[in-house]
Amino acid sequence: MSQAQEQAQDEAPKYFLNPYMDWAEAEGVPVHLNFGHDLLSLETAVWDRFDARGCFAHTHGRGDFCANYVLEIEAGKKTAPIKHLYEAFFYVLSGFGSTVVWLPTGEKQTFEWGPKALFSIPLNCQYQIFNTSGRENARLSCTNDAPMAINHYHSLDFIFNNPCVFPERIGKPNSFQGEGELGQYVRKGAAATINIWETNFVSDLTSFKLYDLAARGKGSRNVFFQLTDGTMHAHTSEIPVGRYKKAHRHAAGTHVHAVSGEGYSLLWYDGDSEFVEIPWRHGFMYTPPFWMFHQHFNTCPTPARYLACSFGSARYPTISLRRVSNEGGGSTSVKQGGRQIEYEDQDPRIHRKFLEETAKFGVTSEMSDVFDEAAIMAIPKEQLTGVISTPELKGPAV
Repeated sequence: MSQAQEQAQDEAPKYFLNPYMDWAEAEGVPVHLNFGHDLLSLETAVWDRFDARGCFAHTHGRGDFCANYVLEIEAGKKTAPIKHLYEAFFYVLSGFGSTVVWLPTGEKQTFEWGPKALFSIPLNCQYQIFNTSGRENARLSCTNDAPMAINHYHSLDFIFNNPCVFPERIGKPNSFQGEGELGQYVRKGAAATINIWETNFVSDLTSFKLYDLAARGKGSRNVFFQLTDGTMHAHTSEIPVGRYKKAHRHAAGTHVHAVSGEGYSLLWYDGDSEFVEIPWRHGFMYTPPFWMFHQHFNTCPTPARYLACSFGSARYPTISLRRVSNEGGGSTSVKQGGRQIEYEDQDPRIHRKFLEETAKFGVTSEMSDVFDEAAIMAIPKEQLTGVISTPELKGPAV
């Protein structure tokens, strides 16, 4: 080692290191940071690692375990073959294409996808993504646990060139063709049945069968996904016309993608007089920060669906906060030690705003079974203290 190299090594930071962020910033693509993003409009650049375009879509609430990046594959092109020792869930934002996965058994699996499909790559399997359109680019959102993996091992060679194989993670036969197996468990705290679809590929989240989950709000429907026997979690929920979900809070890192419909979410910390409002439609993604209450509202004349991806699956909760959520803490009232605010306990501004917003779309509220809506609308505005702020959902590269 030369004297200059020794000096540089001596001067290098030794504490408070973040190998994941060092990697992201060295990849040569934009690193966007905001409360959330319109993933369809984010600036991308050539990403040599994937031989495609891409960017990092980081959020303030991403936490320690998960993050997100966007891959953009130009018309008629494909990514480079790649494998990595972190889990990755892909949600198709736009375009049509196919994915090839080379399994540890020597078998090659190929499946085709279109907008609003969801798929996962088995751990450390090599894969390649193709844009089969000759006219339009394809964009895919990738929620992953690279922060945990890279920060834990702090060796990019170990992450991207690891020879270890995991044959137990490839899923059941035909799971790359959308077939799967339905499982269930009953939450202890909320006495609700959770339905879990185990697969590797869902062709269309807008039409996938969901199941009643009234504990999160009347008419709410939901299904959990167990993808590639992983430690990451995904679920899709639907909000009926004229209704909204109950507010709750949980650990950081839940990346929420709007799938269909149109609406907004409110976020606030306990004791805040100010709400943060995030309007959404397909392409928008945001991440509620740790322990920040958040609530989802459908304002359009059709049911609205969203996809949530996070760390800690139903099979492998991994962290204690996720285990408590899976057991029903997220659907149990805060008055009973849980994490959910029941309708009767929420701030009156919340339902007042919902009535005003749905009226703009010509949608009639279906919440009169819960609220005295005439009385709420009669409250003078000066008695409804606090404000609602809306952050810009497309931040500059940082």
